[in-house]
Amino acid sequence: MVARLGLFELLEGPARVTVVSAPPGSGKTVLLRSWISRAGLAERAGWVAAGPDERDPRRFWLSVLGALRGTTPGSALVQALTAAPDLDGWAIVERLLKDLAALREPVWLVVDDVHELGPDQVLRQLELLVLRAPPELRFVLATRRDVRLGLHRLRLEGELAEIRAADLRFSLAEARELFAAAGVRLPEAAVVMLHERTEGWAAGLRLAALSLATHPDPERFAAGFSGSERTVAEYLLAEVLDRQSEQVRRLLLRTSILERVNGELADLLTGDDGGERVLQDLERANAFVVSLDAARSWFRYHQMFADLLALELRRTAPGELTALHRAAAGWFAGHGYPVEAIRHAQAARNWGLAARLLADHWPGLHLDGQDAAVHELLAGFPVEARAADAELAAVIAADELAYGSLEAAERHLSLAEHTTASVPCPRHGQAQLLLGIVRLLVARQRGNLPSAAEEARRLQAMADAPDPTQPDLSEDLRALALVSLGTTEVWTARFEDAQRHLEQGAALARRIGRPYLEFTSLAQQSNVEIYRSFALAAERTREAVELARRHGWTDEPAFGIACMMLGAVLAWQGKLDEAEPWVQRAERMLRAEAEPAAGLGVRYVRGLVELARGRDTDALAAFRAAERLAGRLSAPHYLVGRTRALLLHALVRLGETECAEQALAELDERDRDGGEIRIAAAALRLAQDRPHTATVALAPVLDSSAPGVHRAWLAHAFLLEAIARDALGDPGAAESALERALDLAEPNGSLTPFLLNPAPGLLERHARHRTTHAALIAEIQSLLGGTRSRPPPTGPRPPPEPLSESELRVLRYLPTNLTAPEIAGELSVSRNTVKTHMRNLYAKLGAHRRAEAVARGRDLGLLAPRR
Repeated sequence: MVARLGLFELLEGPARVTVVSAPPGSGKTVLLRSWISRAGLAERAGWVAAGPDERDPRRFWLSVLGALRGTTPGSALVQALTAAPDLDGWAIVERLLKDLAALREPVWLVVDDVHELGPDQVLRQLELLVLRAPPELRFVLATRRDVRLGLHRLRLEGELAEIRAADLRFSLAEARELFAAAGVRLPEAAVVMLHERTEGWAAGLRLAALSLATHPDPERFAAGFSGSERTVAEYLLAEVLDRQSEQVRRLLLRTSILERVNGELADLLTGDDGGERVLQDLERANAFVVSLDAARSWFRYHQMFADLLALELRRTAPGELTALHRAAAGWFAGHGYPVEAIRHAQAARNWGLAARLLADHWPGLHLDGQDAAVHELLAGFPVEARAADAELAAVIAADELAYGSLEAAERHLSLAEHTTASVPCPRHGQAQLLLGIVRLLVARQRGNLPSAAEEARRLQAMADAPDPTQPDLSEDLRALALVSLGTTEVWTARFEDAQRHLEQGAALARRIGRPYLEFTSLAQQSNVEIYRSFALAAERTREAVELARRHGWTDEPAFGIACMMLGAVLAWQGKLDEAEPWVQRAERMLRAEAEPAAGLGVRYVRGLVELARGRDTDALAAFRAAERLAGRLSAPHYLVGRTRALLLHALVRLGETECAEQALAELDERDRDGGEIRIAAAALRLAQDRPHTATVALAPVLDSSAPGVHRAWLAHAFLLEAIARDALGDPGAAESALERALDLAEPNGSLTPFLLNPAPGLLERHARHRTTHAALIAEIQSLLGGTRSRPPPTGPRPPPEPLSESELRVLRYLPTNLTAPEIAGELSVSRNTVKTHMRNLYAKLGAHRRAEAVARGRDLGLLAPRR
């Protein structure tokens, strides 16, 4: 038994009548019996099972009378009756009302399987008893479907409590308790899987527990458990499907190919009329049919029931499957549901139709943020279909940008461009549109501003002369061109142009109802705003995060950009613990293989966090990884100079001054003259005890002749100037420089420069001599005290999130020489699934390459040590 305390409380509530209405196997009877036992009501509760034998009114009422006489209070009040020819249900009800008029103690009458009561007059008689009984007599009515008892008046008066299927579904914790009580030990992932597949259905969980108790491989059984499992199928056949009429069975079986169904679709697939009424009746009857909308026009089947129906359809009419899927594909395509249309075309193995539908609808799906759905649809095409279609090759190229690599995207784009001659003339315009969008996306992610500008111009031209045979996407293309161009301009430090294009793109996206483009634009705007104000950048990221959460886009790369920028703001403000979860999210979301510019950015932020924490070795690794990614970009990334500068800082802090000197010497003259590199060079000179040379390096930064230095970096420069002047014995100049550093740091709360080059003595002296910036200095001192008092990390840090079972299985194959496709074959999963697991475990382990992940796994004891 699993004690369901929340439901017990409902049963013990003040309502005089409680209705428990749910499908078979929901645990109604077990719930009521366990409640009676737990509440100690055995002497006060009369139980009547209204089975098929109770359809005779007189027999049913004699059972009710006997049940009430079996209670302690009822035994003294209810008089015995003997069956007589003239004794009917109405007379027994009147007799019960008369006998119970003197009832002063609570008594419960529990009627199980009320739906089995036969003639309508029995229900009318029960309704009369409910309405006229004394308040001490309480009723609990269990039924598989709602029956007409006229209880609406009690609902209005607050005297009716209802326990429905949703209330009876087992929670995950209850499912876990059920398996434990049955002696079944399962990994958490398997329990979650069974709970999701059964949707908390009590009978499904119980049948699974019974089978698992004797199965030699419980985890494998759990992975394959469904409604077609023998014990579940037998139960559902006997209790649900075999009880339906032939017309209803036909509807259920032929519509079982659908994830959701409405009346029009049901009529199309069955060739009958009245499908909506049948579906509504089934839902009302708790026959494992669930309505999906308030109007009760769309429905779905319980997963376990859907599995059974699909099995029965394959068994009884396998030859009809293709035609049913083809008809469903046509209906969904004609009613504006492209994803479902493509799935059914694939199920019908009509690859040409599926490819045309996907090519036609991909621009709209991409603009709505449905790249994940496209990825799943592409996985449904066989290799030969993917290779033979130019339009499909263009869509695959776009998919590689989201889930593969930039190089693979460029290969598929080249293939599509070289095979466009095979595209039929009526579809030539659509093919050019696909190619134009993908070229723009490739240029954006490669950071190729000239190409992005050219492709944006072409898209604008297409928008100005739309193809009349295709959906009008003119405004959508303009918005996409603006956002993509602005994004490319961000990475290439064209901030004013980027701001203008991104704002225009967001405004247009908002006007035409494309929230995904608005979300993408907001995420990228934070990249620009961080150079004006940390507060504005944080505001843009939070707007983007809120939009993503509202629409379910938290797995999209643009969400990773927003997380990265919020992490960067918090890191510069010295709020390292707050920054950490945002940086981790960004690391999981942003894949350097597909987006090297974003990958560079997130490694830069990771390095900044580690540097501020004093984990200089980890910071150095992050900056080196970022620098490697810069080589994959078409134009210099605006963070390259800053990455190299912080890399030099990390070397200096590690005492590797010779390496830092060599790295500085290897830069060309133009790079060495950059403001951030000059600041890093000054830190190196101070470490070499050459304060005068440090001031020489800083001079062009301080007099603004070195352009484009962010306020936080400028604050860092003045801090180093203060340290150098103090070392040169010029306390006045040191104090002035420190005052300027604090002036620059305070508006944005930029505290990290004071962590990278601590100067506690200067700050203490400044606080004694001046009253300005007192709160800021106190905050810096507090932060420095916390940083100094924290012991350096020893041993490997545990991953921020535990690895899932699937990720652990993939990790165990990484020390081998198997490629990702070969690992996928060993695990019987898709190559993309393995790549997703690898990406996630890299992020969780803080690794950037396979060898690093293996080493980290060994450090943590997840893998055996190297022999």
